[in-house]
Amino acid sequence: MAELAPAEMYAAGQGDARTLQAWRTLLNWFRFVFQIFLQFVKGTRPVAQVLSYVGFRHPLLSSSLAFKPLPVDHPTDTPPPPPQAIALLEKLTVVLDLDETLVCAYETSNLPSVVRKQAIEGGLKCFELECISGENDVEGKQKVNHVTVFERPGLREFLQKISEFAELVLFTAGLEGYARPLVDQIDVDNRFSRRFYRPATISTEYREHVKDLLCISRDLSRLVIVDNNPFSFLLQPLNGIPCVPFSAGQPHDEQLLGVVLPLLKQLSLQKDVRPALYKQFHMPEWFKQHGIPAVHFSA
Repeated sequence: MAELAPAEMYAAGQGDARTLQAWRTLLNWFRFVFQIFLQFVKGTRPVAQVLSYVGFRHPLLSSSLAFKPLPVDHPTDTPPPPPQAIALLEKLTVVLDLDETLVCAYETSNLPSVVRKQAIEGGLKCFELECISGENDVEGKQKVNHVTVFERPGLREFLQKISEFAELVLFTAGLEGYARPLVDQIDVDNRFSRRFYRPATISTEYREHVKDLLCISRDLSRLVIVDNNPFSFLLQPLNGIPCVPFSAGQPHDEQLLGVVLPLLKQLSLQKDVRPALYKQFHMPEWFKQHGIPAVHFSA
């Protein structure tokens, strides 16, 4: 067999090195995916969060599967009412969901270090939290969970700006032992006038943990809810803003300040928010497509 020329030997060596590096990269990737898969098998994370760790989001796993992000600019052909009329309007009430709308939270022991590192390097603010679990330990005492919470970009400024023209209400399907200390951390200025937790939600024949806005006000003309899960407001579809779910893999998210805030400012000038929200989202039709008839809605 003829000997290889030096140039050929060098090229072959370089090729072997590149192949080895490629295999190492591939093995590292599979090792990371396998770690995430183990978290799912243990039942510690929902499927949607597991997929979001590795950069995938299946449409059937998203609670707002039929919605696209709102445009940053919200053109309207409806002129604002005159200043005198605006002065007579009651203050807008803005109801905000918590998880995947304002923050995302993970059990600290189950949060992969690479996810935490990438989120912090991307600029997300986070904090650690101890909260009371709804479960008891082997000794019958209430368990204390350690949670890592990531704030949605612009959260504090978002709350501050909304409080200038609206009443803020928190409505979460989370348990109070978890949600109360979390909200205490993000709302140090007590901008939320009221807080509602899981016991305030109701069960319907279509979904559990539904948020009936009539428990906040009998007059829904100046009330709007922002929630990543549209089924939360299935009883009052004309009062809801479905926002894009937030996770630790979205450090450059602009939903709060760039999308939701401008829409809320526009709604604050409306005598009744429902016609504008219907024009924007057509929520009743969306619910009908998902098997929830109009007769189930409340005015």
